[in-house]
Amino acid sequence: MQANFQGKKLVAVVGLGRLGSEVARTLYQLGHDVLAIDQDEQLVQDLTGEVTHPVRGDATNENVLRELGIHNYDVAIVAIGTNVQANIMVSVLFKTIGIPYIVSRANNELHANTLERIGCNKVIQPEAESGTRLAHMLFTPEAQEYMELTSAFGISRIRVPDRFVNMTLKESGFTGVRDKYGVAVLALKRGDDITLSPDGEDRLANGDVMVVVGRDELVGRISAT
Repeated sequence: MQANFQGKKLVAVVGLGRLGSEVARTLYQLGHDVLAIDQDEQLVQDLTGEVTHPVRGDATNENVLRELGIHNYDVAIVAIGTNVQANIMVSVLFKTIGIPYIVSRANNELHANTLERIGCNKVIQPEAESGTRLAHMLFTPEAQEYMELTSAFGISRIRVPDRFVNMTLKESGFTGVRDKYGVAVLALKRGDDITLSPDGEDRLANGDVMVVVGRDELVGRISAT
């Protein structure tokens, strides 16, 4: 299942360790409404002013989640790392409540398989994902990779959207930093062939991957437009 992440979304993040706090901050910086939940008062206080709603609470309690209006949220991210039982329980609660898209953290392959069987839409392992990268990958659906250069500027590998197939870069609106999307195309990958600084007349094909650089909100427009 691929979620529709166009526009501003309501996102809940449970577990505010390194991964959870990083993804919560980044999603807030990208313009989303972020509810950040943890039982540790200090971790919650550390996010004051950096997310929409930092809340101290027990996310394994369904009544607490419902009081927070979690059923209204578009995406839920379970970033609990040390307590596997709580991680699975919260994931099950989110699924039961009906959150459209659930991302859960796994500590090992068995844990990951369990989360997939529960019905989580995406399962991540912290050694392979940073919070910043996860946030950008979630909300730029065509993105395959992301490298942060500054807090709001980065390089992304993006699969060419279907609507651009058989069009030239110029016809698609990619002709330079002052083009329709305000990003620069650094390279075009087709199979094993890579074209650096592609020409505006280069034609895009199904399966092509573009490497683009620009401000995060502008890169996001490529998928949202």
